[in-house]
Amino acid sequence: MRSCALALALAALAWLLPETVAAAGFPPAPQLTAADYPQIAGINPRVGVWLAAQLHLWFAAFVLAVPIFVFIIEAIGMATRDERYDKLAYEFIKVSITAYSITAILGGLLLFLLVIFYPHLFQYLTGIFGKSMVWYAALFFAESALLYVYYYGWHWLQGGFAKWVHLTLGLLLNAVGTVLMFLANAWVTFMMSPAAVDPAGVFSGDTWAAIHNALWNPINIHRVVANVAFGGSIVGAYAAYRFLSASGAAEKAHYDWMGYTANFIAISALLPLPFAGYYLTAEIYAYSQQMGITLMGGIFAWLFIIQAVLIGTLFLAANYYLWCGMGRSDGAARYHRYVKYLAVGIVGAFLVWFTPHTLILTNEELKALGGPYHKVLGPLGIMPAKNIAVNVMIVFTTLSFLMYRRANKLATVRWAKAGNAAQAALFAAGLLNILFLGVYHGYFTNTVYKVASSIPQVLTTLVIIVASTVIDALMYRGAKEVAPLRWGRVSDRSQYALFLLAVAFTWLMGLMGYIRSSLRQHWHVTNVFRDASPDAFTPTLGYAANVVSAGALVFMGLVIFVFWVSRVSARHTDVPGYWKAAAAQ
Repeated sequence: MRSCALALALAALAWLLPETVAAAGFPPAPQLTAADYPQIAGINPRVGVWLAAQLHLWFAAFVLAVPIFVFIIEAIGMATRDERYDKLAYEFIKVSITAYSITAILGGLLLFLLVIFYPHLFQYLTGIFGKSMVWYAALFFAESALLYVYYYGWHWLQGGFAKWVHLTLGLLLNAVGTVLMFLANAWVTFMMSPAAVDPAGVFSGDTWAAIHNALWNPINIHRVVANVAFGGSIVGAYAAYRFLSASGAAEKAHYDWMGYTANFIAISALLPLPFAGYYLTAEIYAYSQQMGITLMGGIFAWLFIIQAVLIGTLFLAANYYLWCGMGRSDGAARYHRYVKYLAVGIVGAFLVWFTPHTLILTNEELKALGGPYHKVLGPLGIMPAKNIAVNVMIVFTTLSFLMYRRANKLATVRWAKAGNAAQAALFAAGLLNILFLGVYHGYFTNTVYKVASSIPQVLTTLVIIVASTVIDALMYRGAKEVAPLRWGRVSDRSQYALFLLAVAFTWLMGLMGYIRSSLRQHWHVTNVFRDASPDAFTPTLGYAANVVSAGALVFMGLVIFVFWVSRVSARHTDVPGYWKAAAAQ
């Protein structure tokens, strides 16, 4: 009912408010003063909208991402006829049901706060996007209906043609959810890179041009990848929660496998995520060099140091979980000696990744250092070094996964030695190429080559990932197992790594959301609609960190509530019989 009420409210506002705008023939953006921004009940309008929008976005990212990999897992279960996959997919979607209701509630709160505190901005945006908002409301109804039929019809639509119907419902659910996200992204990116309006903010009437603004596609790509990684981390935290509270070996085995699957999903999306971020940043520079300089070289530059720490934390936690997971296999001992080298490589790249170029120093410190940056460490703070570091972390994470994948297997193909040699040569040549491109073009050529060198570096990393995975899959087809995998035989420390992934992803999304939104600075709509409110200032780093941290704490509290509700509704019989049989052995 709350979902329906939100959709009806949005549709009504989108339908009624444009009439005022259209009657005036698309007037320019209003010129407001501080008196036009009310402060009601002592609530700070900016912080209130900020927290409501961020909480809504966190939950929306989760409930949009989960059906994507639920559909894939269900399809795998249907193809393999393995009950584990079907049970796993059902449990994933069950976790998202409660979260979906909270998403709708937070969306209604955000709509309410925008109408109350920023009525002129909301009316202006509605005048431009009114038609798309009506479609958004209709699609919201469709998504709600599809989600509830998909979930509650899971056990009803089983077997034969009925299963195909259920799988089709999952496909439609993902299609509708993706379109919903794209529509909402259009409203957000229009505020950053307005299109179909003149310098005074007068709308030309071309809604598609306003939707398809300069940053729409980059944000769409970035958010799809980020949402999948984020959703995987949250369900991984749920699996860790259930693993640590499990009462029997069968439950532990089931939730250990669930956590591994969630971590695999998160890592798979995490690997291309930096490249999606680079693409978005490049398009921001292309749209406005001043906005790009503000992003990377201005007041937000130090927030990227925090971002670097969080991204490094994600890679370290993901790899640590894989290394702990080798304890499930009796054949993993032969690879243990390599883990320390991977750890040194990833930690080294991590240190380079978050090393700043220019330091904030006092006059005395400047004199002692001899300048604003360290003569040795300073060069590690520019982008060529960062590009090397992030590509090395991705390559080493791929290597960790391949080691985990083959830990319990013995290759039986005749060309196994040649395959291992080919993989070793591929990784060695790829890493050397990444280093050469970063060092030579980054430090000994002009700026054009410094920027251009990042493209072959990315291509090199992608070739390593794809080629090594293909070789490994072919080489270990029909491989012998050293011993049965002992699901559930992992340390509790590995589960804490899954919690760390979820918290780091949450904090990172909140931080980067603040940076992206604040690029508009004192504009509601960049260079078109000025923000004249008393809060039209760029917060200090501490202020922004406090608000993001408060939002993250509220979100994690609500997530724990979602986990508790899902556990209350669970039954011991939900654990597939496969795990009970494995535990009995």
